[in-house]
Amino acid sequence: MKIYIKVFGCTANKADAEVMKELLKKEHQLVNSEKEAQLLIVLTCGVKGSTENKILNYLSKIKNSKVIIAGCLTKIISNTLEKSFPNFSLIGPDQVEDILEIVNEVREGKRVIELSEKKCPFIIYNSKEKIQPILVAQGCLGNCTYCATKLARGTLKSRSIDEIKKAVETALKNGANKIYLTAQDMGVYGLDINTNLVNLLKELVQIPGTFKIRVGMMNPKYAKLMSKELVEIFKNPKIIKFLHIPVQSGNNQVLKDMGRNYTVKDFVSVVNLFRKEIPDIIISTDIICGFPTESEKQFEDTLKLIKKIKPQVLNFTKFYARPGTKAKTMKQLPNDKIKERSRKVFELFKKIKQGYLNK
Repeated sequence: MKIYIKVFGCTANKADAEVMKELLKKEHQLVNSEKEAQLLIVLTCGVKGSTENKILNYLSKIKNSKVIIAGCLTKIISNTLEKSFPNFSLIGPDQVEDILEIVNEVREGKRVIELSEKKCPFIIYNSKEKIQPILVAQGCLGNCTYCATKLARGTLKSRSIDEIKKAVETALKNGANKIYLTAQDMGVYGLDINTNLVNLLKELVQIPGTFKIRVGMMNPKYAKLMSKELVEIFKNPKIIKFLHIPVQSGNNQVLKDMGRNYTVKDFVSVVNLFRKEIPDIIISTDIICGFPTESEKQFEDTLKLIKKIKPQVLNFTKFYARPGTKAKTMKQLPNDKIKERSRKVFELFKKIKQGYLNK
């Protein structure tokens, strides 16, 4: 059967797609477009309302009757998807390793609805990609009041260091020269299996060969707990000098309302340590503009923090109330106010980028 996999969203979804491809190619043919496909798998993302709308619009235009909707949206808005697309199958993020069996059921004309929480998908990577994403853990230990991804991916389920090491070795043998380690929060990797990110990286950098490892996003709370050990392993030439550490707000009360469990000072201390010890480190952070409880003064604190830190990469987004989250029940700020705050962050970061370019 000819199958096409459409991927929306983060690196974790891309990693899931790689696992699906490896399992499916045993019995089916993978094609490069929807037009060629007899069956379509759509990996969805539920982080933002705008992304959800884009995906729903995409799904509404699909003419193929054999479609499997996968990824985070299937857990976040499962009822909506079941009713809106009665002929499509739905599977959750934890059903990745069962994809061959599920595809075969759909091929026979069955509608599959499988959204149960299971272990982290098994890692198999034999692709020929130069950049290989590897999902090292599923879920997280946080309870952010605005995040629907926790509803989809569940609590932390880490893969063993041995499994990940074998996956990296296989990817390198097949031509990869960059490994992107990904998870909902790299900072909590291994805490459920009595290990941690530092131990994982120490093992991976010992693998022979010329390759680079990029470490995915980690939250400040856990980055701070192991900051000294982390900065030392980041000095290894095989680790890309890139730290993605999302702060989300420059005000401690807003961070508390978000359920982030760290302070602005915690975030700044990690950034300062990395910049002191690794001068060429690239700092990437995230900002949410217009969280429901954010006052004008509290937003100004965020602008001050951005000016102080001057990150090389800034991912900022307008607040979107997501289904099933605590923030959804809060009184929302007017859209025009959220847009204005987003515009101010954009203008400020544009000046910061220009400053880096002029150095």
